Amino acid sequence: MSEINTNQSFAVNEQPNKNYLFPLTAMTTLFFLWGFITVLNDVLIPRLKGVFDLSFFEAMLVQFCFFGAYFIVSIPAGLLVKQFGYKKGILTGLIVASMGCMLFYPAVVVHEYWLFLGALFVLAAGVTVLQVSANPYVAALGSEKTASSRLNLAQALNALGTTVGPYVGGLLFFGTAGSLAASAATAESVKVPYLMLAGALLLIAIVFAFIKLPEIEAHKEENNTAIESRSLMQAPHLTMGVLAIFCYVGGEVAIGSFLVNYFGEAHIAGLEEHTAAALISYYWGGAMVGRFIGSVLLQKIAPSKAIAFNAFSIIVLLLITIFTQGDVALYSVLAIGLFNSIMFPTIFSVAIERLGSLTSKGSGWLCLAIVGGALVPLLQGFIADTVNIQQSFFVPMLCYVFIAWYGLNVVRLANKWK
Repeated sequence: MSEINTNQSFAVNEQPNKNYLFPLTAMTTLFFLWGFITVLNDVLIPRLKGVFDLSFFEAMLVQFCFFGAYFIVSIPAGLLVKQFGYKKGILTGLIVASMGCMLFYPAVVVHEYWLFLGALFVLAAGVTVLQVSANPYVAALGSEKTASSRLNLAQALNALGTTVGPYVGGLLFFGTAGSLAASAATAESVKVPYLMLAGALLLIAIVFAFIKLPEIEAHKEENNTAIESRSLMQAPHLTMGVLAIFCYVGGEVAIGSFLVNYFGEAHIAGLEEHTAAALISYYWGGAMVGRFIGSVLLQKIAPSKAIAFNAFSIIVLLLITIFTQGDVALYSVLAIGLFNSIMFPTIFSVAIERLGSLTSKGSGWLCLAIVGGALVPLLQGFIADTVNIQQSFFVPMLCYVFIAWYGLNVVRLANKWK
């Protein structure tokens, strides 16, 4: 249970007998799908790095373009959801994301790196709208006290997508050891998977167009006028939460982006790309397991304490990753996924508490902070090019230092917003 007491209640709480199982179930398909799409970048990066002979910094432009879309699109997405509602936001996100997947076809045909980056930007723009719509919607479908638990359960399905994504992507992008040489100079293997994703996104959009989703009255413009008159800048638990999300996504994405190349280092494991890609599933699989566990424990444990504990655990694991070799280094970096598990949904839920009719705008701010996934990997790529891959993990470690601070101080910050 959260340490943060609140006098605000969502309108759904006024209907205790209403069953939200169906809308929650429908939303989990979205969490799974964007998790699968996002983690494909971890396999796409070494694929394009080899095809176009890129440096680490240049290869990280994949994450820069993908997560950069969050910075550009999040606030407009929040306004769109505020004006037209969560359902129309979801439909918009699905359609735009499918268009981005379709753009991979001309990118492969023309064989230009910048076209792949453009397709990723459009795809990520759609995913951004989905995130801005889905996260606060799931948080509101039930008691606010269990919002962290509910979001963690939904994010566990997101983690299922991130778990199977690297394995499927590794098979589709790299094939087996015997087929690597034949496709080494082309990006042809990228085309079909993204066209299949485009079809899946459009199919889900059609389904969502015909299902009925309950409205969240507490998030509408006409409600909570007293809160509406206040600026989000006056909510320190939100503003610091924005920085925490920036650091978390940046750290998580940076770590995942370097795993294939890190496992390829001779003093770590010396693995080939297709084998290393399969191991990434354990990194994201840990996040999936942790979120299922977190959805239960966060009904009794304060979210702030969970954030701080997990952040400190990751700092320790990163120090082991940096200063050891062989299996110890390999397993320590994979174990980070378990402690990453509850970070995003828990930070997100505590950051939007009490915002009332400002919730969709606050959600836009938090999703804007996902741009950390664009900038932190670039910085780590620069360090990897100038020093080495192993030492570059100091960059995400600094991100988790701030997250630990946020976990220790979020209750005090939230008490300033009354």
